[in-house]
Amino acid sequence: MLQELFMEDEATTSFGTHREPEYWLCIVLVVGEGMNEMEKKLAEYKCDTNEAICLKLVRFAEEVNDESMTFHPEYSHQLYGDDEVAFGYKGLQIQLYYSAGNLITLFKVKYSARVTENFDCVEPDDVEGKIREIIPAGFSCSTDDFISLLEKEANFKPFGTLLHTYNVHNVEAGEDFTYQIHKVDVSCPGFRDYHERLQTFLMWFVETASFIDVDDDRWDFFLVFEKYNNDGETLFATVGYMTVYNYYVYPDKTRPRVSQMLILPPFQGEGHGAQLLEAVHRFYCNLPKVQDITAEDPSENYVKLRDYVLVKLCQTLPSFSTDKLPLSFSDDMATEAREKLKINKKHARRVYEILRLRVTDMSVETKARDYRLEVKKRLFAPTKKNQRELTKMMKCLRPEELASHISQMDTALQQEELEKSYQEVLAEYRRVIERLAQA
Repeated sequence: MLQELFMEDEATTSFGTHREPEYWLCIVLVVGEGMNEMEKKLAEYKCDTNEAICLKLVRFAEEVNDESMTFHPEYSHQLYGDDEVAFGYKGLQIQLYYSAGNLITLFKVKYSARVTENFDCVEPDDVEGKIREIIPAGFSCSTDDFISLLEKEANFKPFGTLLHTYNVHNVEAGEDFTYQIHKVDVSCPGFRDYHERLQTFLMWFVETASFIDVDDDRWDFFLVFEKYNNDGETLFATVGYMTVYNYYVYPDKTRPRVSQMLILPPFQGEGHGAQLLEAVHRFYCNLPKVQDITAEDPSENYVKLRDYVLVKLCQTLPSFSTDKLPLSFSDDMATEAREKLKINKKHARRVYEILRLRVTDMSVETKARDYRLEVKKRLFAPTKKNQRELTKMMKCLRPEELASHISQMDTALQQEELEKSYQEVLAEYRRVIERLAQA
């Protein structure tokens, strides 16, 4: 804009219409003020998509308009960009309501104003099209139609084979609620369509979520349902799920790898994740062809959950008995954890450190020192390996390359980082021990 104004100045000067510089500066300021005002008005049409998207699990018709049951995504960047903003609307509300059991879907977009009502040649984002990319066909756009479909929830029954039943005490209701964990494969009638609806939740609550290829028969699915009664009828509500992929291990074993795990927000904080992970471990423990159980790119929260579950499982094993824990991590511990619980050596070592901390009186300096050195020995192992590799490389590195590597291995800095890592691990372990004490 500024360049165009000065070009116009040059053109008019040739016809004797020269203007003083102050004149053009005023024009620039007026244009700038106008642009700022325009930007402010357009900014009113920006919406936070995490707030705009309204999710709900509906059991009864009256819950459709109950705002207290609404929950919102943690993430929406995979559909609406890193800023998680939709442009072109005021009061934007994207409703994604699901029937509690079979996850029949209501999809509606509402807003109080649209940018095209006041501005020409400014197009709003296609918020509806983005949602249609991830939700399967068959959803309803009518609230009345959705409410009529809720009546069919009484016919919904959990898929697959029942693995485990457990109760959780609900403080508000003053009673125990019953939950079931089922193991399913994609050949189960009706499950494929149900899973397409269920996996849409991943986009909102898993930062790097992606949909899986259910046509691959090496996938196992584990579902959690709440079992409840209404007017004498037994109904089921979806609580969460896990997907596990069975990798081949030479020559005749498999390695189940947890790929996705999600407990839906209304049920989080009630212990369902631990129940699910423990049930899955116990399921695979009974399969002789399973080598061990791993996880794909586990999140920090998943690692905490796994620590708790594996410690709970291992604490009754003979090799992890109280009298053996102070004697250091042993091959017997690694072997028994693998053979009886399908836990690999790396995870077994972490379990050992947690259980040893639980029986160690850290107020006694010698015991605290022995424990600290045992944990730091593991934490330092990667650094020690790098040092050995550097010793081998010294023969072929140029002086400047060698100096660079040595500077990266400053002893004081290494000790500082090691102590920091140790304190972080200690805090994580203590949280697991506290949870075990409350179980």
